[in-house]
This record gives sequence, structure tokens and C-alpha cells, in this order.
Amino acid sequence: MKRSLFLVAGCLLLTTCGGDGPGSSGSESASGASAAPNPDRNAYFGDLHVHTRYSFDAFIFGTVTDPNDAYEFAKGGSITHPGGRELKLDRPLDFQAVSDHGMYLGMLPAMTDPDSPAYQHPEAKKVRAAKTARERSARFRGMFPYLRKEPGTEGHLNTDVVKGAWDQIVAAAERHNTPGEFTAFIGYEFTSGGYSNNNLHRNVIFRGSEHPEVPFSRLDSQNPEDLWATMDRWRAEGIDALAIPHNSNGSGGRMFEMEYFDGGPIDSAYAETRMRNEPIVESSQVKGTSDTHPALSPNDEWAEFEIMPYKVATKILSQPPGSYVRDAYLRGLKIADGGVENPYKFGVIGSSDTHVSAGSFEEDNHWSKTGLLDETSELRGSTPAAEDYLSTTDLSPEALERTKDGSGRTYRDASAHHWSASGLAGVWAEENTRTSLFDAMRRKETFATSGTRMRVRFFGGAALAGADFDDAEFLAKAYKDAVPMGSDYPDADEGAPIFAVWALRDALAAPLQRVQIIKGWTSNGEAQERVFDVACSDGGQIDPTTHRCPDNGATVDLATCEPSSGTGSSELRTLWTDPEFDPAQRAFYYVRVLENPTCRWSTWDAIREGVEPRRDLPTTVQERAWSSPIWYNPR
Repeated sequence: MKRSLFLVAGCLLLTTCGGDGPGSSGSESASGASAAPNPDRNAYFGDLHVHTRYSFDAFIFGTVTDPNDAYEFAKGGSITHPGGRELKLDRPLDFQAVSDHGMYLGMLPAMTDPDSPAYQHPEAKKVRAAKTARERSARFRGMFPYLRKEPGTEGHLNTDVVKGAWDQIVAAAERHNTPGEFTAFIGYEFTSGGYSNNNLHRNVIFRGSEHPEVPFSRLDSQNPEDLWATMDRWRAEGIDALAIPHNSNGSGGRMFEMEYFDGGPIDSAYAETRMRNEPIVESSQVKGTSDTHPALSPNDEWAEFEIMPYKVATKILSQPPGSYVRDAYLRGLKIADGGVENPYKFGVIGSSDTHVSAGSFEEDNHWSKTGLLDETSELRGSTPAAEDYLSTTDLSPEALERTKDGSGRTYRDASAHHWSASGLAGVWAEENTRTSLFDAMRRKETFATSGTRMRVRFFGGAALAGADFDDAEFLAKAYKDAVPMGSDYPDADEGAPIFAVWALRDALAAPLQRVQIIKGWTSNGEAQERVFDVACSDGGQIDPTTHRCPDNGATVDLATCEPSSGTGSSELRTLWTDPEFDPAQRAFYYVRVLENPTCRWSTWDAIREGVEPRRDLPTTVQERAWSSPIWYNPR
């Protein structure tokens, strides 16, 4: 939607309002929070998944910007897309990590430097000769034997080049980290393909300035358990880090499986190691949402949201079981019922996975992720393309599969049309520093969004009975006597759990439509789930039978993307008690907040090109946020 400033009430208790953000030049900051530590915690928004020219694929996609450019963008500056357009956010972020691929880190740009030993790499001459997206794509495929470390290619990885690139990434994070104003984390991506193109990627984020000499990458091992063992060794040496799985939707069921990587049932040692190293998961990003899937949640009307059905970088359908967050939570309950510690008690964040040094979070300002490969609406597959355009474009023939949308128009059948303008990490922390934000991620007081910057609070505890949201001490009492998202419910012997839910709209986005609590539980060895609407916009009352709010009537004019007015709320809050509670059942609860519908990025593309939106794509989206859960454990 076209965004307009909308000042809202109630923000004083959700987070401090007012003040300029880092690099904001007087505009509203991402968090609106002052630098002073707040014991009741502020919401900070950031991106922990950003690729620059040091990633082999980003360089192939035409990206020449570096970590310094990425941080300048995050702080409110503008940088240039490989296709030439200016990239700029509507507001600065509060924090960011550059997470370039650890494998072959910096090798491709070094192949263009005559003073680098990588200049003599077997693929270097071809890389330097590549001038078009088609040629770059061919070079990308030509790198696969080296990336897979096939016999005979091991000597072509120059560790001095890798270390030099890593040093530059670290130096950029140190240069841009300004405690209290903007946090720059040191990080990288562990890019394991597991078996059969199963995505098992993790971003590794370091707590402070301490870091290893070089990243542990898939060239060291494809097994994530080896990464965790390495992280434990680093921790013993004073180097603390978190690994954040992402794109579990493309994992073919391997991200949240029921056994070790190489076989054998999960045990408590596995669970303890995994949760020590992976307390949060990235559930929303450009390559789709990994919260749940319609095949897994057939009774959830909002399950089919920005689903990418394929394994990453393939047209192979991914297996939903074991690939989605809600299913993982349910699997964790079943494992715990069997007497083994739950390995899937993780929190959630969102991030972008941009490969152009700049995250694209806004539907009306979307530039996708793969640079020259999807720089235009025709290449993204959102607007029709003439046959002569598809035949003469410089992309490889394999990337130019055509499809029809039912209207007779021809589109590029690109992965990009499944992709999203998403996502962001929300973190509740005392202040905008590495230590405070990292500790919040460690305790899982985090939430994911699809790109919006709504704020979501979620507390649980018997002490919340009769709580008054307007009480100036509400938050202090909630932190003292209850628990926030990411925690175990503290009062299992005191009846049905009581939850406090509080959502505040993004001032530059659509109003809120409803707040929901997703419950998952186990009964007689079977995992079950249910969606409860718990707060409705516009004074709507929840149906006690269906547990649904009435439709608030919000619509969008698809000719202009203008949303209807007069519906939706700036703030929704409620106390809620599970009406179907069974004290003998292990359960989890998390919050999902939905905005009013707005135009999807593909519809914006169509309007700008003066054509009808593609018929086989959603025309609208309901931007949303997901909290980390609170878990109920019977005594």
C-alpha cells in the first residue's frame, strides 16, 4: 500500500516513542527508542541475513557493493542495485549482520584482481569474461565442482583470500557498530546442501568482537552437527555465537527431522546441543514463509501465505513435514512426550536473504534478491513478456521456462514470482547493543515479521489475571511475575494458562485486522493444532463456536492499490485463557498478528507496467508478525 504516517496511541507502554534513529536525518527511527537502557525493553528491528559481493552467488548476480555499503544502506543511506536503480529504505534499521557465504568467501571478486593469487584460478578467466547475466549464470554452474570440493579441486581454494575477505567483513562490522544507535553484528552463512539439494543453511552470528580466524563452512563439513561442535569449541575459547537456520521450507524435510544427520534417533544430548547453538530460527524471508504450509495446517485459513514450494535453487518440490516451524514445534512435543528433551523449543525472527547488499521489505518498493537475474518485472515473472524479449534476454535458456496464467499471456516461469518482500527480525531488548540484542535472541524474546514493523508483546502467567494494560507498571509486573515470549509457562499447577497479548501497528503500514493465538498440543501420541482469534479490529466480537472474528470489510482497489478506509485498528490487546485447556497435555502457544490486506509486490509491478495482475499469483497480502512461543509443560 502507499504508506502514510499514522500516529497511534498506546506506544508508550509497548516501547518508548519519539526520537531520531541512526542515520534518520530527523525521520522516524526503526524502533523509536532512545539509547538509554529500558528495563521494560524496546522493540528493535533488523536484518541478520545480508549478502554482498563477497558471496560467490551475489557476485555472479552482478553485485559489486560490499559490507560497508550494506551497513550504510541499513542506517538509512542509499546504494545502487546491479541493474542501476537506487535502493533505499523508508526508515533505517536498528541492527544488521552481513552474512556472506563462508564457503569460497571472497574468491570470485578476487579472481578479477591481478594482484590476488585467485587471479590464476581455473575459472578466473571465465569469470572475468562474463559480462551478461547468462554468462554469469554459466560461471555460477561452473563453480559447483569447487563448491562441492570434488576430488582434484581442493587446491583451488586460497585460504589467504578467504581470510582477507573475512577480515574485511569483520572490520566493516566493527566500523559501523555504534552502541546505543546502530548495532552491526559479525556474522557469516554456513551453506550446507545436506542430501539431494536439501537446504540446511544457517547464519552464524557472533555476540561481540571475538570471532574465529576463518569461518567454519560446508567445505569443512556438510553436517550441521559439526558446526555445533565447532561453535561449542569456540565458546570454550570465549567466542560466543548463535546459528540461525533459514529456508527450512526448502529443506526437503531435513531441517527438523527426528534423527541425527547420519541416522539414529534424536536423544537429549542432541537436543541440548542444538538448543544451545540454535535458540532461534528465521521463519520469514524473501524465499518464502516457513511458519506453516496448507498441507500441514488444513484448518488454518491463513496458512497459504507466501509459500515457496521448491527446494532452494531447484524446481524440485520440497517435502512439507519436517520443513516448517509449526510442524517442528509439534514434533518437539512428541519427542518430549517420549522422555527425550525437546530439540525444537526455538524462537523466531525474519530477515531478508538479499543478495544485493540491501533488504527489500516493502511491497510497493520491491527489488527481489538476485540482482541482474530478476531486476525487471518481466524477469521476476510478475508481468507478461513478449516471446522476442524472452528469446533475446541474456539469461540462460534453462531459466526461461514459460508459463501461461489462464489469460493467454506469457510469463517467465521464475522462482522470483514465489518470493516475498520480506522479512524482519524483531527483538525485545534493553538497549540497542550487541550484548543486549544477542542476549534477547539467546532467551528467544524475538518475533518475525513479513516486512512490517508492527510490535508484538506476549506474556504468560497466572499473575496476569485481572491485569490492567493501562497500568503504568503493567510491563514491570509482567516481567517480574510472568514470562515473555520464548519461555516456559511458569504456573503449571494453577489452572488454565493466562496470556497477555498486545500488538501495535506499524505507523507506515496498514491497520491491524486481528490477533490470533496458535496452539499446538499432543493427545494420545498425536499432534494437534488450532487457531484462536483473540482480538478483533473495529469492535468485532469473537464467535464462541468458531473462535473467529467477523470480517472487518477491508478491501483493496486492484486498479490503484488504494486500500479501503475506516477499518482496522492501531492497537489490539487482550488477556486470553485457553478455553480447551487440558492440564495433562504438553502444549505451545504463539501469536500471529494480521494487518488489513494490501497489494502484493507483483500487483504493484503490474500497475506500474499498465497491465492486469497475473491471474495465478495472489494479488494481495496480509502482512503479519509471529511471536516466539510460550510452552506449557505438565508437572
